[in-house]
Amino acid sequence: IDVSSSLENFNNLVPNPAFTWPFELDRFQKHAIIHLEKGEDVFIAAHTTAGKTVVAEYAIALSQKHTTRAIYTSPFKALSNQKFRDFKTTFTDVGLLTGDVQINAKATCLIMTTEILRSMLYNGSDIIRDLEWVIFDEVHYINDSERGVVWEKVPKMYMLSVH
Repeated sequence: IDVSSSLENFNNLVPNPAFTWPFELDRFQKHAIIHLEKGEDVFIAAHTTAGKTVVAEYAIALSQKHTTRAIYTSPFKALSNQKFRDFKTTFTDVGLLTGDVQINAKATCLIMTTEILRSMLYNGSDIIRDLEWVIFDEVHYINDSERGVVWEKVPKMYMLSVH
């Protein structure tokens, strides 16, 4: 993606957005949204507070528009709990799955740790049916010596389960 290219025609490329914000999107966010609209995978590497969550929100909104499901994974239960609270203020159908808590487990947007998603993929869970997007937050954990293997395996497992 050439993120230096101008996107003056963004509103023509995305005439009926699944979600809007009360601020102007950054160029990388617009590029990502265009690719999500095409059903393409997106990988975003940007510093903290750069606005990556906007792209995650758009993927969630797009899945709700398509009546499919989005799963948002994080490395820690505490972060999953925080994202659950955050997304509940934006979206109505949000669930949380951790090792000890299940809230709205059939929601169209599910928040969980990556280990929980791995377990669901291993067990052939029905939750992955109608899954359109998997959002991996804090993907730099792939370099973690103890937990990185989960971050390596889950995307591969997911790709194999849907193809």
